[in-house]
Amino acid sequence: MNFSKAICQMRKQTKLTQEQFAELFDVSQQAVQKWESGASVPDVEKIIRIAKYFDISLDSLLMDNDNRVVEEMNQAQILKPQYQNLHDWEFYSANLMTEFQQSIDEGLNIDAYKDIFESVSRLPKGEYKKKLGDVLFEIVISAEQKEGYPYVEPSDLNRIQMLRRGAEAPLPFDASQIRDKIYGAWLGRICGCLLGKSVEGIRTDDIVPFLKDTDNYPLHRYILHSDLAKTDLTKYRFNFVGRTYADDFDEMPPDDDTNYTVLAQEIVKKYGRNFTPYDVSRAWLASQCKDSYCTAERVAFCNFVKGYTPPQSAIYKNPYREWIGAQIRGDYFGYINPGDPKLAAEMAWRDASISHVKNGIYGEMFVAAMLAMAAVTNNPEEIILGGLAEIPHTSRLYEHCMLVVKHYQSGESQKACFEMIHNLYDEYTGHGWCHTISNAMVVVASLLYGEGDYTKSICMAVETGFDTDCNGATVGSVLGMAFGKDSIPSCWTDSIHDTLRTTIFGVGTVRIADRVEQTMKHLLP
Repeated sequence: MNFSKAICQMRKQTKLTQEQFAELFDVSQQAVQKWESGASVPDVEKIIRIAKYFDISLDSLLMDNDNRVVEEMNQAQILKPQYQNLHDWEFYSANLMTEFQQSIDEGLNIDAYKDIFESVSRLPKGEYKKKLGDVLFEIVISAEQKEGYPYVEPSDLNRIQMLRRGAEAPLPFDASQIRDKIYGAWLGRICGCLLGKSVEGIRTDDIVPFLKDTDNYPLHRYILHSDLAKTDLTKYRFNFVGRTYADDFDEMPPDDDTNYTVLAQEIVKKYGRNFTPYDVSRAWLASQCKDSYCTAERVAFCNFVKGYTPPQSAIYKNPYREWIGAQIRGDYFGYINPGDPKLAAEMAWRDASISHVKNGIYGEMFVAAMLAMAAVTNNPEEIILGGLAEIPHTSRLYEHCMLVVKHYQSGESQKACFEMIHNLYDEYTGHGWCHTISNAMVVVASLLYGEGDYTKSICMAVETGFDTDCNGATVGSVLGMAFGKDSIPSCWTDSIHDTLRTTIFGVGTVRIADRVEQTMKHLLP
């Protein structure tokens, strides 16, 4: 078989038109026609590019050997992954518009490439889309920040701490009350998570009508399986069937929001309080299967497998690098550092930096610091401001959370405050719904307007939409720490019977009381 026939066969076998083939190698369609007709041949550079693209050797391409070309072409096709079988979280090119929006948020100068991002994002999963996505990642990773971008948002700990405004010395805590507070934090987190878990992924145009139809508006109790019989489920876009409901269990079912709290405890138990980001990455690989991790965490997990280590594991092809995943992982570091928000935030950084950057990291530091503060004060405003003092005051997260605080201080209504959050972040897009900042704002507003009332606060966090189980869990954790175990009404705790199921290898189902005792062992002497 001569060269012209080899070119034609490779093009047809990969289902490329002459025009598409020409575009791949930066030539005209007429040039491809001449190659296939034998009227001309490509120059050496083009021949090398063609051989590399189709994963065949130069000698088989140039030699007159039909079987060899066919054999190498078939082998190349066999060895390529079946991209349609990959979850979108594991296929960077499936989330290019999230990447584009994330990059714009970070102030990267990539506006000129918007049309290309949109065009490639519309392509079906496959090798062509994968390779174009690789090119776009190179553009993102090489992009400079726009001149005049108003935020300074480092990801390394030293520069983060240079931009914080918190106190250096720890605050004294009441040792006689700390066990009760820690117990309250564990229970508060778990019950708040269970409340939101039933409707995780719902949007407000469904949750509010559903709550009204089931006599649960404003939200004031668990959403139950028995509620489904009270309304016509076909009128909602959200699928209520097959969800987790409190009346279907006598314990807390597994959830990533609670898995991470237990996993953090296991990490401290194994590596000590001086654990490193690398230690966390090894623990992830050893403790759970891939499907236990979502969005940025799934990307980081896959990056660990490929050999990337922190902080590169947080950066490589990770369009979710400022999403909420790290913000739900920081509670335990607040539990074991009562009165020391700086150290709690520093531990949270070690955990967050394996999968997140910038505001994604700050979200975890903020929550850990709030919990350390909640061990020494039950004033929601003091707790929030103490948490914010541990992240850069030059960041978007700080600015937006302070916006909520100022709305509250100025006397703005709860309704107006939540409307502001919805106007700033679109819950109907994945990026708006799952971003660290939008959900942190929901947490701050719920703590402030809930005024220390556990039921009112966690219900507020869930009723407004966004990431319901994450926000319910965080708000519940902070209030449980601030006010103690007995502040949580039994209508919330009775459903779980002090029992938590996990998907962590070698841990399985645990008693919450046992986890509280282990937490006490991890406090500073």
